[in-house]
Formats: sequence, structure tokens, C-alpha cells
Amino acid sequence: MKDFLSEDFLLENDTAVGLFHDYAKDMPIFDYHCHLPPMEIARNTQFANMTKIWLNGDHYKWRVLRTNGVDEKYCTGDAGDWEKFLKWAQTIPYAIGNPVYHWTHMELKNPFGIKGKVFNGDTAKEIWDDCNEKLATPAYRVHGLLNHFNVKGVCTTDDPIDDLAAHKEIRASGLSTKVLPAFRPDKALAIDTGQAWCDYIEKLSQASGVSITSYDTLLEALSQRHEYFHEQGCRIADHGMYLPFFEKPSVSRLKTVFKKGLARKPLTRQDVDMFMTALMLFFGKLHTGKGWTMQLHMGALRNNNTKMLKHIGPDTGYDAIADGPVAAPLAQFLDELNTNGALPKTILYVLNPGDNEVIATLAGCFQDGPVPGKIQFGSGWWFNDQKDGMIRQMTALSHMGLLSRFIGMLTDSRSFLSYPRHEYFRRILCNMIGTWVERGEAPRDMNLLGEMVRNISFNNARDYFGIQLD
Repeated sequence: MKDFLSEDFLLENDTAVGLFHDYAKDMPIFDYHCHLPPMEIARNTQFANMTKIWLNGDHYKWRVLRTNGVDEKYCTGDAGDWEKFLKWAQTIPYAIGNPVYHWTHMELKNPFGIKGKVFNGDTAKEIWDDCNEKLATPAYRVHGLLNHFNVKGVCTTDDPIDDLAAHKEIRASGLSTKVLPAFRPDKALAIDTGQAWCDYIEKLSQASGVSITSYDTLLEALSQRHEYFHEQGCRIADHGMYLPFFEKPSVSRLKTVFKKGLARKPLTRQDVDMFMTALMLFFGKLHTGKGWTMQLHMGALRNNNTKMLKHIGPDTGYDAIADGPVAAPLAQFLDELNTNGALPKTILYVLNPGDNEVIATLAGCFQDGPVPGKIQFGSGWWFNDQKDGMIRQMTALSHMGLLSRFIGMLTDSRSFLSYPRHEYFRRILCNMIGTWVERGEAPRDMNLLGEMVRNISFNNARDYFGIQLD
């Protein structure tokens, strides 16, 4: 029997132990997709206590708290910070089997040095005082934490209307971690949201300096913001969608659909899909022209609890996994871009693990030298960001493609304490490869496998995005 969270946590054989400790553990981190607030990085924020840095904004933890019968005031409500922390500590014993149980203890161990102590209601006060004392020191401000975790690069998630002022401040701050924006234009596509879309178009007009009165001027404004982001160092775009879509665009109809949207007139499903398809094809062309990478996050069924959406807003833990057609519309979209020489480097993420093999095989249809792994099957995302989900994603990738060319892990997190998830991923990766060796399914060549592990941990992503991180 192994001790909980030992140095060989999740490593089940000698090969796995060697791969992790000798090759993976000390590799740098490139967090190429996250939701860290750029202004908190710019200001080198010092968090007042553990609730501020650890619980606020974490919808993973809020879901667990609610499931344990904890009142909303201890999640997103007005309870005191210590009371929220205590509720989390009292809930954690019920979370065994949930990945947050591992993450919670890994995050207390690193960076706070809490070892050999299980987090619960009895240990909460001692851990609260210990961690808060550390948070008061310079080493635990944002810049210190990024340095501690050896984070070489971060790409945040930014709307095209953002002036990126925080990113300018970050560049002037002397932070050794390279922090770059990522272009997330989802709101521009959301023509079916009526007044919200119209309000967004007005903001986009102001940000771009382009009077948006037609479909053509919309493209002009988006192109202007794309160019501005490029000037500010952006090299990655991110697009979120419920499910893939494809409706062959008609220029004349697009102009009519735009006018209907701006006038808040009813739109058909075909209208919406055609509009979104046209914009995505336009973005693909822009990304290719600038040498950007395109990320597609697919399969999130969002805002299912309308009562709570009205009460506390989106991104608060009321999303789920979507099901529905993925292969055909996504294949049509990628093929249209490819046919027109406008398919950029692309990362495909799915939230439904039932789509893993679909995505792994579809990626193989559009691989294209000289970029190894040009079309990537992205890492286990959101609800798949756990042991089983990671294993299933990497198994599908290794069976249908080349695991050795995988660009690896990202946090997709709003928390500066989430970087132990990279360690979690690396341990699972090393154990997976080590198990193949122990079964005689891969050679016991530690140089070959060690280089593979190092590449998946950091080098592949660095080389794939072509971003200078040193």
C-alpha cells in the first residue's frame, strides 16, 4: 500500500518513476490556454487570504460544494472568507474520487509546503493560518508564483474589444514569464442573442474605429482588431462552440442576415449557422495569414440552470457536456478552409469523451507537412481534466495518431494555484508510457522515452506555436 500523495503518486512501476523524476518533473510550463486575469498579472497582485486566491471564481469547487448541500452564500455569496474556506475544508472528505480531492492536496503541497496532512474541518484553521502567512510575503504574489512554477509562457483569453492595456503593463513590469493575449471572438458570432449581440457590435465599432453598418464593415472591424492583437504579440485564437456547424455561405444572404440581426428581427437556424460559418471561415483566413494557431473548444452545454444564470450570471458552474453531431460539420468546415489554402494550425478540443476517436481520426485527415502534428487533438478539457479523461484522450490519440507529437497540457483555469495540474498530467503520462514498457508494448529505452516525455511536457508546444519563451 502506498502513502497518499507520496513522491511516487500515480506512478505504478519503476519505468514510470524514472520517466517522471528524471525527465518530466523539472520541465518548464507553457500554459497556452487559460483564463488568468491579465490585470492581476500586471499588478503583481498579492491575495489577502486563501479564499481570495483559491476559491473565488473556481466553478469546479462551487459544483462540489453545492453537491454537498452547502448554501450558495458559501460559494458565490456574501459569507466571510474564513467561513467559505471552512466549508470547503468540511466538504473535501466527501470528495474522494473527484479530481478536486487530488488537486486540493497537490495545491496545498505546492506551493505552500503542506505535506503529510489531510485537509478537513479539523485541520482547516492551522492550514488557513499557515498559508495566509505565506501569502503575505513577496514570493506568493502573482509574479513570484509564476516563477515558482517555472511558467515560461502564458496565453490569456481576451475579447477583440479589449484594449489589452494590462498586457502592455505586463510587458513593462519585468516579469520573466512571457504573457500574451489570445483572440476570443465568440460574441461577434452570437447573432442569435438579439440585443446582447447588437450591444456588442456597438462596442466593437468603438474599439475598432469602424462604423459597423453592414456585413462588410463588420469584417473590416474584426480584421482591424485581429491586426491590433497581432501587433500586441497575439499568435493564438480561441473559439468556443456548443457543437460544430457548417452552412455554405451566400454573400447576398449574409448581408440580409446581418441587417436582420442588427434590426433584432427573427432569424432561422440556417441564418444563424450560415452567419457563424462565414465568420469562422473569415477568421481561419486571418489566422493563416498571420501564422496563428486556431483553437476550437466544442461540446459545452452552457447555462442550463436559468434561475441561477439570472441570479449570479454565467461561468458559475451550471454547464454540462453536450451531445450531438460533431464529425460531419467539423469535417466540412476544416475541408472548406483546407481547399482554399486557409487552414491554420488547429487544436481540436471536445468535452464529450465519446467524441475522442472521432476527433483523433478527423485530425489525421488534414495533417500537412512541414508542421508535425499540424492538427492537434487537444488535451482532456474541463470535465475530462482528470485521470480517466486524460488517459482516454491520450489513448485515442496514440491509437489514431502520434502521441509523441502531442503538445500536452494546459490549465484552462482562472487560478494562479492551478499549475500542479501540469504535474498531475505528467505523472499520468509517465505512468501510461511506463505501463506500456512493463507490458512489453514499448522498448525500455529511457533516452527515447525520456525525450518523448520532455517534448510532450513542454518542447512540442514551444515549437508548435513558434513563440520565443526565453
